Amino acid sequence: MAEVTANGVRFHVQRLTAGGGAHRRRATVVFLHGLVMDNLSSFYYTLANPVAAAGAEAILYDLRGHGRSERRRSGYAVTDSVADLEAVLDALGVDEPVHLVGNSYGGTVALAFAVAHPARVASLMLIEAHFAIEGWGEQMAGTLTEIAFGLREGDVDTWRNRHGRKLGRMAGNAHDLINNTTLVDDLLAVKPLPAHAVRAFTHPVLAVYGEHSDVLHHAKALHGLLLDYTLDVVPDCTHSVLMEATAFLRDRLVAWLTTWLRAEEAG
Repeated sequence: MAEVTANGVRFHVQRLTAGGGAHRRRATVVFLHGLVMDNLSSFYYTLANPVAAAGAEAILYDLRGHGRSERRRSGYAVTDSVADLEAVLDALGVDEPVHLVGNSYGGTVALAFAVAHPARVASLMLIEAHFAIEGWGEQMAGTLTEIAFGLREGDVDTWRNRHGRKLGRMAGNAHDLINNTTLVDDLLAVKPLPAHAVRAFTHPVLAVYGEHSDVLHHAKALHGLLLDYTLDVVPDCTHSVLMEATAFLRDRLVAWLTTWLRAEEAG
């Protein structure tokens, strides 16, 4: 397990080097997982290893307060997550433009980072990504409050007894994040991402959403803002498309990156 301290926070990081050999300055892919009931393992066991096997370098880290990263009591606004990502890249010595892959809230962070630091981003793959539009923070905060109501101390023990140690631990982490940090208040304070700022990002964006996703409207909103935008809607999938259509996402991402790898080899 590797750790780096960035933006004053200790982060758990996994770095999968291209082909399993020495680090090479080739395409670098950074994976950003979802909020509360998620960590880097959702990518480690699905997309990251195939990406490394294809010749790119994969970087994964647990977001602040998630997984094995440090859980500070404050600092959970989208802007904090953007600053964390910038600091993690700096701590790892990654100065070339990276390909960001973000799932759900991780996609929110990826898009916000791309808008704030376009020179550091080569492309985006947004999987079921949220888009910080008007009212998004309130909606997210409300959802987390509902989750918190169902994750009172006694209910965490029930999760552990019914669903096993791993899910029980995840429920406990979610309970602590929602109830004992500023996460909900920070989301309530999130300001919408300005449309003109999104339009200014001109690098390629691939968006993948489930046909029955409850956030598909975010994908449609982005369609009218991003210049180089491709939307794939996966049939019979919900918001959990990362788990429901892993093979599709793996093949799509590897094909997406192959263009860049070939360009680097040609250059």
